[in-house]
Amino acid sequence: MGGMAQDLFRLNGKTAFVSGSRGHLGAAMVQALAEAGAHVIVNGRDAAALDAFAAALAAQGHSVEAAAFDAHDVGKIKSFFGGLKRLDVLVNNIGFMQGKSFAALAPEDFAATYAATVTTAFETVRAALPALRTAVVASGDASVVNIASMYGQVAPDARLYDERAQQSPFHYGPAKAGLIQLSRHLAAELGPEKIRVNALVPGAFPQPGKMPAGLEGRLAGKTMLGRIGRAAEIGGPLVFLASPASRYVTGASLNVDGGWTAW
Repeated sequence: MGGMAQDLFRLNGKTAFVSGSRGHLGAAMVQALAEAGAHVIVNGRDAAALDAFAAALAAQGHSVEAAAFDAHDVGKIKSFFGGLKRLDVLVNNIGFMQGKSFAALAPEDFAATYAATVTTAFETVRAALPALRTAVVASGDASVVNIASMYGQVAPDARLYDERAQQSPFHYGPAKAGLIQLSRHLAAELGPEKIRVNALVPGAFPQPGKMPAGLEGRLAGKTMLGRIGRAAEIGGPLVFLASPASRYVTGASLNVDGGWTAW
């Protein structure tokens, strides 16, 4: 039975696409999908860096190809996904956030962040539909995972930060909340076609060595597990949502935040 259970989490013979593949969490997501047996299409704007990233993964024995384009550009999204024959797993892992204070925010900041987070995800799913439908014909299942944020569910606690400018800005959380709701709408639209859509909702996963002194401890204190997230810990939840293990899960939001949002 153990082998059968493990097989539910395998992605052998399946193709996955991850936007923002070289980021702190993006790279961990790519690694997890590749280790689960998927052929992973990695994406980013820097072609040379992306090629080097893909080559490093291939050297580990993984099946990877690079697709260098700006995943915010609707024309390029349509062009790339229109030429893709089959896609089993689509991970929308890009957004846009320019840190600005409450007083400094302009209407354009909200528009840019919403477009990069919500509109881009919508256009990517719509452009990828023919390839996702091909995957459903082949295996009975296709999965879209939209990477949101706990700040789409709760507000940042300004008391944690030495300066208010360090906290998540006002245009970020509302856009991620929109992405969570978009995931539900897409799940309702595509459910009859056996294309599942879920939101993965990370908590505090700061990059090591990039936090002001003392902040890590304060962030850790907000979680039930008493620590911040390590990048590799996003992999298991992502593989669950991507794989047949979650075949009856759609329209859901899976929080990976050490319990931050549960109290």
